[in-house]
Amino acid sequence: MIRIGTAGWVYKDWEGIVYPKPRPRGFDSLRYLADYFDTVEINSSFYGAPRPDASKKWLESVANNPDFRFTAKLFRSFTHQREPAPNDERDFKAGMAPIAEADRLVALLLQFPWSFKDSPANRDYLVGLHKRFAEYPLVIEVRHSSWIKEEMLDLLAELGIGICNIDQPLFHRSVTPAAHVTSKIGYIRLHGRNYKQWFCRTANVQERYDHLYSLDQLDSWVDRAKQIDGETTDTYVVSNNHNFGKAAVNAVELRALIFGEPAKAPPSLLEAYPQLKSETA
Repeated sequence: MIRIGTAGWVYKDWEGIVYPKPRPRGFDSLRYLADYFDTVEINSSFYGAPRPDASKKWLESVANNPDFRFTAKLFRSFTHQREPAPNDERDFKAGMAPIAEADRLVALLLQFPWSFKDSPANRDYLVGLHKRFAEYPLVIEVRHSSWIKEEMLDLLAELGIGICNIDQPLFHRSVTPAAHVTSKIGYIRLHGRNYKQWFCRTANVQERYDHLYSLDQLDSWVDRAKQIDGETTDTYVVSNNHNFGKAAVNAVELRALIFGEPAKAPPSLLEAYPQLKSETA
């Protein structure tokens, strides 16, 4: 099973591109997105524990799509700051509980920055996180290539932690595109290739992830997704190049390329990116 979707779904610049504008009365953006994709990565959980009532609402939003599954990023206090407050673990688990108990949470993503390099101390920290969040299917994303070696991949397999294969602008010691598998979960994240803004200290998040993949750039990831799928139970392909709906564009294209059949797209997305009409037909 390969599921394809976007990282997050609440972006102001998606209005009139991914979502209709003006929005109809009672419009639910997640419910709308679940008509076109079968997974989404919860991005807001990186910035703080979700509220249980919000998680319940998200479940209601995707109820009409029984194949829909969530992945979620772990709160950054555990991965970037690495100094979680005393209640962070309790609050995070309470917030994720409704989705986990409904069997809709299929991966908790431990996304670490480039500065998190392989070292005895950092391995110990990772093992500690595994113990703290052992009740979830875990996937790790690292950006520094010091982790990508047989010894480390064996450790992840021993712990049952999946590894996220990423596409990102490359520089010294960056993790390069691959199709690694270390658990029953396959995971791919596409961050874009905006070299100009990726390394700019003053660039904001929107600018850094502003890149639209061409079909040629996606081809190699289609092959990797199929390879990973052959070695896993479930594979998740998540587009994180969210600026102005580009993640949705590439997710639709990937769906058509991977499954070899026409892929549905939001009408407003077809208007904003007319090439989709021929690419996904």
